[in-house]
Formats: sequence, structure tokens, C-alpha cells
Amino acid sequence: MSTNSITIKPNNHRIFQCPNDKKIELLNDIIAQDKKLDILVVTSGDASIIKEQLENKDIRVIEDKDLVKDKELRCQYLISFDLPIKAIVYMARVSKTTQQAIILLDGGEQKDLYPIEMLLGRAIKQEVVEGFEYPKKPVPEESGYKGKKLTKDEITEIAKKRHEEATFVKPAYVKPKFDKPKKEGGGKWDKKKKAENMFLGKDDDGKAIFSGKSGDRNHSYDGTPKAKFQAPRKIGKKISIKSRKPKEEES
Repeated sequence: MSTNSITIKPNNHRIFQCPNDKKIELLNDIIAQDKKLDILVVTSGDASIIKEQLENKDIRVIEDKDLVKDKELRCQYLISFDLPIKAIVYMARVSKTTQQAIILLDGGEQKDLYPIEMLLGRAIKQEVVEGFEYPKKPVPEESGYKGKKLTKDEITEIAKKRHEEATFVKPAYVKPKFDKPKKEGGGKWDKKKKAENMFLGKDDDGKAIFSGKSGDRNHSYDGTPKAKFQAPRKIGKKISIKSRKPKEEES
């Protein structure tokens, strides 16, 4: 149903917060204040239960299923005792009134109000009637010893300690070294002291003979030790380059 079929003004469309166990009491108070208006009470539940508890028995109480069927039904003051499951059904309710509409809304029904306001295109103003407020939720008491009030110096000391704990850098773990006991007589992989390389003489071809394998690298062909740094035998050809004098500029 389109919202264009709603003729009441936004100021005349209100929500009264009220717990379920106090709705009948508030309903009777509202009806007593507006006796001259044509009032219609609508519910999604059993209309007969509400009818029995009304002080004014002339008030019409109807269920949603009957309201939708009656196309000619009209009233001046519509009171929604609760909210229907579907938002479109509530729009059908509001289209029946010509002057004013209110909702008696329990705290548990607040979640069902959002789709109605989305379909309506605006929020419905909520009011609190004195004596019919939502029960306040108990505030849990703080347990435990609060302790005495700290001085400025004590607060500074605690803050300093916390800062030191937060910025403390744990030293890196160093694996301890353990010296293995040396076996008597030397191990299998122990380094052995090399004997000095000796020149033993020359063979039949005149080549030097040494006691070690590296003797031929460290000695000359004739068996004499090589110098640590020897100059190259062949020296490249020397080229002398004379600098040329610049030509005198022609006058």
C-alpha cells in the first residue's frame, strides 16, 4: 500500500513507549481522555482479550485479518495495541484513520519498527508517558578493592616502571661453547704436523727430487728455493713517447 493513502499529519502520528504488562492500563487512560473521538483499537493477537479488559465497552477492537477485509472501515483515532509481523499490514492500519494514530510499543518491539519507518519514509516520533517507562536495566556493581588514591609521585613511579617493562630489550641468546676433551694419542681427524720438505738430489734426467709433493712448486729446477716474489723473466718492449710542442698560431 502506498503512503499516499495516509491522510494524517506526521505530528499526529506518535509512539508511546510502554511495557506489555502496562499496555491495558495506558490504553484505558488514553481512551478516557479522548471520549469524543471515534476510537479504533487494532491488534495482531486476540481482540476479545483486550475487549474484556477495557473500561469503555463501546470502543471497537479489531484484529488485522478483519481490518484488511473491511474496505470501508474508517475511524478518527487509531490505536495500535502492538505491531504486526509485516510492515505493509501496519500501513493498512494507518490508512483507516483520518485524524490521529498512536502505537503502544514495548521495548522488545523496537526491532520491528525499522521496516515500518523505511516503508513510511520517515521516523515516527517516540514519547515517554510518566509511569509507563521501560524498566531500567540494572547496572552491575564494580567488585574488588579499589585501593587508596595514589599520590603524584607514586603515579609517576608506576608509569616509569611500566615504560621500562614495555621498552626492555631481551638480550640475544648465546649458545654456550663446550670444549671437547682431547683424546690421548690424537683423534682421527686431528691435524698432523707436516714434515719439512727436503731436497734429496737429482734424478738421471737432472730433475730435482724432494721429500714432499709441493717441493717442485717451491723450488727451482735445480733444487734451490724460489724467491717469494720473483720479477718476470721477459720484460715488454719499452716505447718512448715525446710530447709535441703546440704549433705557433699564424699571425
